[in-house]
Amino acid sequence: MKRVTIHKHEAALVYRNGVYQRMLEPGRHWLLYLTEKMVRYDTLQPFTPPQDLNVYLHDAKLADALIVVEVKDTEIALQYENGLLKKVLTAGRYAYWKSVIRYEFVHVNISEAEIAESIDKTVLHHKLVAPYVRNYIVESYEKALLFVDGQFRRELASGAHAWWKNSTAIHVGKVDTRQLQVEINGQEILTRDKAALRINAWAQYRVTDVGKALLHNKDYERQLYILIQLALREYVAAFSFDELLDKKDAVALAVDATALGVEVLGFGIRDIILPGDMKDIMNQVLMAEKKAQANIIMRREETASTRSLMNTARLMDDNPMLFKLKEMEYVEKIAEKISTISVTGNNGLIDGLKQIFVTPK
Repeated sequence: MKRVTIHKHEAALVYRNGVYQRMLEPGRHWLLYLTEKMVRYDTLQPFTPPQDLNVYLHDAKLADALIVVEVKDTEIALQYENGLLKKVLTAGRYAYWKSVIRYEFVHVNISEAEIAESIDKTVLHHKLVAPYVRNYIVESYEKALLFVDGQFRRELASGAHAWWKNSTAIHVGKVDTRQLQVEINGQEILTRDKAALRINAWAQYRVTDVGKALLHNKDYERQLYILIQLALREYVAAFSFDELLDKKDAVALAVDATALGVEVLGFGIRDIILPGDMKDIMNQVLMAEKKAQANIIMRREETASTRSLMNTARLMDDNPMLFKLKEMEYVEKIAEKISTISVTGNNGLIDGLKQIFVTPK
């Protein structure tokens, strides 16, 4: 015989020739020296026996000392210790010692995609639980539809949404409800007078019905592009080239996209690109117009200049003193360009100069 001591927060299992016999609680106990062996366990840790758990649960004393948790194939169990989440248990059978640790187990059915409202959202973001959860975010400017296994279920509000990660197919279709813009570039269109033009345009739109956009139409954005493209071609074909140029900045294009769940808010033509031969013709027209404008301006200036000369001549004819002042003005201008003057001649030259600079009485 030998005597053994089981300490506090311990338990021991006694085996005889490899076969489980009994459980020893804290205290002093006797063992058969040669045939019985003892295995100690920390009761603050989970119980992990070397053999199948059912072998030990036949002992009523041991069964009463354990907490047995069974997790089904379609479940996970959240293990809490003293109120704190410590582990996520998958399908299987688990045993824990009844001790000072307060164990709680929350069983969750993950065969269904929907998450029960009783589970706090903070738990779903815990690092232990996150691998079992699918998360989706719907922004405040978005509308979304939920599809489960390919079937439409409901419209989702803005915010965070989560589902259990399992074999159920989850798809969230999102639509941006802000004002958006589509570019319609490089459109080669004939005008009413058969002028071939390349047009770059734009359209602004907003999704107003997410159900029509996603459920009733495939690739609604592509359909909207084609709808606007056809409307643009019809609009341009109704005008001649000159009329289109005049209306370029005031395009009135009506596009009905309600069947797509879309409202077209605005439309405009950004560029009208002419082919090479048309450019040459337009340049010639422009040059001719500018030349004509230049000729008109030159004639207008010449007429004004002639009229001014006639008025000046009429004034000088009526006023000899004004004529004399004009002569002196020109003489002054000439004198400014001359540095020295050498005068030679008889008294007739002096008298001639006097006549220029002296006003007769």
